[in-house]
Amino acid sequence: MKQQSKPSRAVLALCTVFATTFGPSAASASAPQLSDAAGSYGITGASRVRFSVAQVGGGGIVGDFGKFSGNFRIDGSNIARSSVEFTLYPESVETGESRVEEFLKSSAVFDSATYRTVTFRSTSVKQTGPDTAAVEGTLTARGKTRKERFSVKLTDWNSRSISFMIRGSIFRSPYGMDVGTPIYSNVVEFDMNIKGQKR
Repeated sequence: MKQQSKPSRAVLALCTVFATTFGPSAASASAPQLSDAAGSYGITGASRVRFSVAQVGGGGIVGDFGKFSGNFRIDGSNIARSSVEFTLYPESVETGESRVEEFLKSSAVFDSATYRTVTFRSTSVKQTGPDTAAVEGTLTARGKTRKERFSVKLTDWNSRSISFMIRGSIFRSPYGMDVGTPIYSNVVEFDMNIKGQKR
């Protein structure tokens, strides 16, 4: 049987360079981190605020809010001192079905004629990883205010712009929007892609 030859020094050197450049440690080092993205940002219209409400047996309601505004500040030296303010406008709800949209705007759900905004203001920010955080704050909808929590992950950043994935689960009954339960879930799942422009 022919004996296999040992890899040359050049091949070993090339493998070492490849591992150093493209290995896990290099990938994690180049990933955006919250502390690097310090600054004040305004939320842009390129963001997407998506929500879903599950239905027994499958299906449910999936939609977006087309109008929103807000800003946030990242404190690079102490992430806990960061802050978020966010406003969405229920009148802008979009589901692809006008009948469902009108129902969501009605007094049975958002009552957008009376309560024109839903607001969130952070009260604490806790860093959970180099690029992740848990944000707690007060959510106000239909005149009722409760403490809610969202998970945040930094997905992209440069000197002028930033992107986050934000997820949260909100019980709708405390806000007087429990119509349709238990056929429709009492939980609204938010899955948002928030983009900010540096100020």
